[in-house]
Amino acid sequence: MTVTNGYDAFEGAGDLLRALSAPIRLAIVSELAQGERCVHELVEKLGAPQPLVSQHLRVLRGAGVVRGSRRGREIAYALVDEHVAHIVADAVSHAGEGPS
Repeated sequence: MTVTNGYDAFEGAGDLLRALSAPIRLAIVSELAQGERCVHELVEKLGAPQPLVSQHLRVLRGAGVVRGSRRGREIAYALVDEHVAHIVADAVSHAGEGPS
């Protein structure tokens, strides 16, 4: 791996964190950490409208966080990498700790 300016890894991390910056996206990643889900399953679990869930899945897919695979007439979404699930779980845990 060649580093041109020393910040390449940070730029990639910044892109990832921007993709995760919406609370509903964090919830989607948390759900997908449990396994593959179709949009209707995410809608039911999160209590969010289908167009909103689809829009956020599109952002996560564009960022390379999730992938979709056709399952009959539906698309099943899954995490591309389990590292993202750990990042989200740690962030949620840390936020729940409150101020020190």
